[in-house]
Amino acid sequence: MIVLKFGGTSVGTVDNIKKVAAIVSSMNESKIVVLSAMSGVTNTLQNISNLLSEGNISEASSVINTLNIKYLDVVNDLYNKDESIKKATAFLRLHNGLLQSLVSDDHTSKIQRIILAQGEIVSTNLFQLYLNEIGESSELISALDFMIIDQNNEPDNDYIKDHLKRILAKYPSTRTFITQGFICKNRKDEIDNLERGGSDYTASIIGAAIASSQIQIWTDIDGMHNNDPRFVDRTFSIEEISFDEAAELAYFGAKILHPQSIIPAKENNIPVLLKNTFKPEAKGTLIYNNARVEKIRAVAAKDNITAIKIKSYRMLLAYGFLKKIFEVFDQNQTPIDMITTSEVAVSLTIDNISQLEKIIQELEGFGSIEVDNDLSIICIAGNIAQNKKGVTAAIFNCLVDIPIRMISYGGSNYNLSFLVKSQDKVAVLNLLNEGLFIPLASQKKSVMV
Repeated sequence: MIVLKFGGTSVGTVDNIKKVAAIVSSMNESKIVVLSAMSGVTNTLQNISNLLSEGNISEASSVINTLNIKYLDVVNDLYNKDESIKKATAFLRLHNGLLQSLVSDDHTSKIQRIILAQGEIVSTNLFQLYLNEIGESSELISALDFMIIDQNNEPDNDYIKDHLKRILAKYPSTRTFITQGFICKNRKDEIDNLERGGSDYTASIIGAAIASSQIQIWTDIDGMHNNDPRFVDRTFSIEEISFDEAAELAYFGAKILHPQSIIPAKENNIPVLLKNTFKPEAKGTLIYNNARVEKIRAVAAKDNITAIKIKSYRMLLAYGFLKKIFEVFDQNQTPIDMITTSEVAVSLTIDNISQLEKIIQELEGFGSIEVDNDLSIICIAGNIAQNKKGVTAAIFNCLVDIPIRMISYGGSNYNLSFLVKSQDKVAVLNLLNEGLFIPLASQKKSVMV
């Protein structure tokens, strides 16, 4: 059995829903299909929740009605049979009634989570009904019946495996199952969500639970690219990549995956295939544990970085100094991205500045503090720490005119990262592409000729 996940863009329009249905129908393997909410819907639901938090009851009710009209338009365009239209309309009537029943001054976090879960519930119901209309037998199984998180907001893998196995066993002849991404229940039996990685994480968790032969993540681009195609011309899709390389790229800015989402797949040695819903014939990118690791695989960038330097002569030959600094960030629930040290200074970066003022106040007791904003981390992934001669030289030879604020190297075998001003980011990505990948692509092309 395989797991297929389709994101919001893939189910964002009637035409796209039909494309997804064609992909699902073309596969002979038994499968579990994980769907996100239609593109834009989660933002709308968040807006409804925000309006309720602000006490703007009438506006929240109006947005709910507008969303319902959008869904009804989808129903009228998606289905051809009167029976399907009646079933979908009846379902939406109940859904709209539920959302309207939540409109009140008593807006709690529990109600907010119920509201946010509705996008995936609607998309899966409409999609499964469409499959049935076109003659594709399927079963809709609710993620709320098996996907549960523990007191630490982590998936309870034993519970998920046991309950999902029981649910699937009820339908021995069914080869296609539809379920929701992102949503789950918590230990209080309340509707909740997975947060990190959303539907990708759901797919990976399900894949691990059923010992899937493969997990496929379908998006709107043809796999993971060697560089950011939004800012760089002549990028190319990577055919294969190791989990370690993919995790580094995802953490440091590659938008196609959340860094946490593929951990269950990696731990259970399940290959992950990234595919393009709109170009299903493209090979995509296969992520697996034994992938050949290139010297330099790809480049990614992470924006909105703040650098903090703590300079103190008390650090010289002292032990416990770094521990105390890390405790400041731990107590303020702020993760650190990069860190470099010298005899009398520590420089580190964060991307969450919600507690920055408090952090600075607490750090001032250790020494002088310098803060730099508007920075970007550039991550280069590949077999760098165990490189052949000249790899690091090739990287920095591309950047002779770019000022570099920090360099992090050696913490991972698969990553070299450095910090630049955000205004230089696009130039850096293009320089690295021209210096590292274009010559390589030319060499491969000449070999093929």
